[in-house]
Amino acid sequence: MTDIKKTDPAGRPPAPSTPSAPPQVIRAIPVRHYGRYVSAVVAIAALVAIVYAFSQGKINWGAVPEYFFDNRIMTGVGKTLLLTALSMVIGIVGGVLLAVMRLSGNPVTSSIAWFYIWFFRGTPVLVQLFVWFNLGLVFQYINLGPIYKDYWSSFMTPLLTALLGLGLNEAAYMAEICRAGLLSVDEGQTEAAHALGMSHGRTLWRVVIPQAMRVIVPPTGNEVINMLKTTSLVAPVQFYELFKFAQDIGQSSGAPVEMYFLAAAWYLIMTSVLSIGQFYLERYYARGSTRSLPPTPLQRIRTNLLSLGRPKGAVA
Repeated sequence: MTDIKKTDPAGRPPAPSTPSAPPQVIRAIPVRHYGRYVSAVVAIAALVAIVYAFSQGKINWGAVPEYFFDNRIMTGVGKTLLLTALSMVIGIVGGVLLAVMRLSGNPVTSSIAWFYIWFFRGTPVLVQLFVWFNLGLVFQYINLGPIYKDYWSSFMTPLLTALLGLGLNEAAYMAEICRAGLLSVDEGQTEAAHALGMSHGRTLWRVVIPQAMRVIVPPTGNEVINMLKTTSLVAPVQFYELFKFAQDIGQSSGAPVEMYFLAAAWYLIMTSVLSIGQFYLERYYARGSTRSLPPTPLQRIRTNLLSLGRPKGAVA
């Protein structure tokens, strides 16, 4: 067999092959965000200036820890939490009923629900509290037949005034939240349930509401936190909760501003605890809607600690 010698177009034999050099590692240089550094310095400087101003003010900071666990303050914290819980129960139950009425095909019930939501969302909570407290000018007696009969002024106690003012107002907002959650469920779910012979009520309870909870829970958690703070508005109707007790202690001790800071600290503690509960509740109802659940605070801390002990360049 004749050997065939390969040549290039110019008639020269090909150059001997050389091993290819390994690819160089690309070194990524991070972009420097100087604006972030400047904004961080400005924010820290502003925070330091605010703290310094408060430290130099004519405020008796020693009165805050002195009365922080006072019996009256602790009683006010308990009543604030109780009023928040009872008002939210009234608001949630009323909101669900109003949402169902609003979505009803009956024009009468739908119109009543619309009017209720329009009225209570359009008037301030404080005005509603004063109206309930002074309805004795319209209804001198409350007469429930053989069950109960008394003067309106005796019937409308500060606690009942606070519950009606806060709970009924909250029902209007919860109605819109529940309505949005119910509308978020695809109509095919209801049609499929009806095709299987399920009644409207059973479909609503077993099919629609469980799926709507993913949309209802986050804003409801915000409403609970907002309700906790709104309880401070019942002080003018003489219901003693945290803010009212703090006011009285401030007037008797000569440190009114200090007691406002004390009340603010307790509100921050309670809202922080509620925020943690809201996070875990949202995480629970997020199952099935997201591929991976958001990490809990403990999981984030554990991940950060492991990343600190991992060698540079190692893969997680």
